[in-house]
Amino acid sequence: MFVPCAGTRRLAVVGFLAITLRFCIPVAHADQPPIRVAIYDDAGGGGAGPSNMERCLPASEGFVTKRVKGEDIRNGVLADFDVLIQPGGSGSKQAATLGEEGRENIRKFVDAGGGYLGVCAGAYLASADYSWSLGLLDAKVVDRAHWARGTGDVELRVSDKGCKLLGIQNDKVTVYYGQGPLLAPADNATIPDYEELAVYETEIAKKGAPTGVMKGTTAAARGAFGRGHVFCFSPHPEKTAGLDNFITSAVRWAAGREAAAAAE
Repeated sequence: MFVPCAGTRRLAVVGFLAITLRFCIPVAHADQPPIRVAIYDDAGGGGAGPSNMERCLPASEGFVTKRVKGEDIRNGVLADFDVLIQPGGSGSKQAATLGEEGRENIRKFVDAGGGYLGVCAGAYLASADYSWSLGLLDAKVVDRAHWARGTGDVELRVSDKGCKLLGIQNDKVTVYYGQGPLLAPADNATIPDYEELAVYETEIAKKGAPTGVMKGTTAAARGAFGRGHVFCFSPHPEKTAGLDNFITSAVRWAAGREAAAAAE
């Protein structure tokens, strides 16, 4: 009887596992073109924010990312992308760097069917509460006077739809908070109401910020703007170990690929 050597046995096992895994684990969106993601990387963009987003959106998962400047957005670069990410940092600085022309180009991009993901500063920017806001999400910012309420880990309570979209089973999740907006409905008649996916279960109340304000405010939301999709995180899943998939799922939803993701 033929007895294979150790090296042959290893190759056989590896080959078997490769075939088995090929049929058990679907290739990420192999039947669809990659999702083209523009990541804002300019003044107010928050240092490591762009690199954190790139880590969360690898090519192996069906993403193509490119960093863009405010000038690029003013010059129409968004026509080449499916989703724009505005990361953490400073919402007002991002708005100033984009200028009115850049902000209007983002609104037109989303209105025409593009996707938008705003994290922390990007959520401030997406809101309908400041003179420099994009007005993509029908949200106001609660307790604007104490926006600098400190940083640290907080607990979120995630809705059933939020759990399904983000791929989690436990409706409580701990995430890093970095002075993101405490969102609430703005009741702006010109913008569709947003869907609340997560709220703050615990709070940060440092630097003179009052207690009892942060709990229950919106931490994650999604909404429509024209033909496009808008998703906002107040906290930072991309800075929290184990939550990269929150960014991945949000971008897929913003790109209109959530149906394919659910099927796979």
